[in-house]
Amino acid sequence: MNQDNFIRTATATMEGDGAEVRRLFPIPRFMNFDPFVLWDHFDIGAGAGFPEHPHRGFEAITYVFEGGMQHADNLGNTSTVGPLGVQRFTAGRGIVHSEMPAATGHTRGIQLWINLPQRLKHIDPEYQQVDAQAFPEERLPHGRLRTLMGPGSPLRLHTPIRYYDLHLDSGGSHTLPMQPGEHGLAYVVSGNARINGTELEAGMAWFGQAAAPLEIHADTAARLMLVFGTPHGEPIYQHGPYVD
Repeated sequence: MNQDNFIRTATATMEGDGAEVRRLFPIPRFMNFDPFVLWDHFDIGAGAGFPEHPHRGFEAITYVFEGGMQHADNLGNTSTVGPLGVQRFTAGRGIVHSEMPAATGHTRGIQLWINLPQRLKHIDPEYQQVDAQAFPEERLPHGRLRTLMGPGSPLRLHTPIRYYDLHLDSGGSHTLPMQPGEHGLAYVVSGNARINGTELEAGMAWFGQAAAPLEIHADTAARLMLVFGTPHGEPIYQHGPYVD
């Protein structure tokens, strides 16, 4: 492993109103991974969730694995995102919203926050919903790759990133490029995998800052989320629901 690469394990915690998350960051001593400022793997039962609360200074992508997520905000948007759909908001100078799960069963997925550069901290807030069928999906020899952000995706952010949902069969492999200067994160949702030769299991993530390709091998059937982005290289003041 390159000395700039490292492994972390998500920490179980409670957020909102009874919502269980496995958090990679922000946690004490590891607040962010520029340009990414939060990563939560959530599991929300009926009756729990995230009642109305404010945000500013970043963008967020909520990707639903299963169940459904109901969104409402002070811009007048109301929507429900189903399995494999995404809701994206740009908090900008400020937004107030709620995210509540489907009325029955569990809603599971990933929420990712992406920092806005200082020049865009005060832009108008926005909301976007993209349903499952709109995302491009590539069949691989031993798996499949969905592109949430990147070529062919209708999802739009003010900070360009690449964001993928990768499924590999047992013994399957896939390679993704990393660009010079990019930060990359590979999170194992389920199964066991090796990232550039390092073994990871569910709940663990690989963080990289090198330009070498990311080589992924599944020791068992595995699902991974992968995200790549160029750091803004600016000071990040992250406190509660705000990133100033």
